[in-house]
Formats: sequence, structure tokens, C-alpha cells
Amino acid sequence: MTDNNSDMRRAYWQANVKLMLVLLVIWFVISYVCGILLVDALNSIRIGGYKLGFWFAQQGSMYGFVAIIFFYSHRMAALDRKFGVND
Repeated sequence: MTDNNSDMRRAYWQANVKLMLVLLVIWFVISYVCGILLVDALNSIRIGGYKLGFWFAQQGSMYGFVAIIFFYSHRMAALDRKFGVND
């Protein structure tokens, strides 16, 4: 019985870490790659009169972070239900 509980905890933690790693990669791409490294290439594209690189550096990162937070919350609630650790 203890091994099954231990396996469930390990699987829950692995799913949690995998989700965090994927979201950290997305965060890195939004903030660093789009906001800093590709800013010149993205600035050739205009949306609403603003250069896309500037938009990513100033506002896109914030929108991305908020979206990541909501997505993480939604996915963790689903993981909690799946593994029986929900409130």
C-alpha cells in the first residue's frame, strides 16, 4: 500500500515539474527571446501602429505572464483532481 502511495506522489510531482518546465520555457521565449534577442526582427512587423518587438518587450511579456499564471492554475487544478489531492 505504501509503494502505491509513493508512486502516486512521485507521478504527481513529475507531472508538476514537467508543467513548470514547459511554462518556464514559454516564459523565457516570451520575455528573453522575443523581448530582447529578436526585437530587431520583430520590429519590422507593425500591429496597431506599434513595432511588434517593442510591444513584446513592453506589454507582450506581461500578457504572457498573466496567461501563464492562469494556465498553470487551471492545469494544477486538473492535476490535483487526477491525483486526488484537490481541496
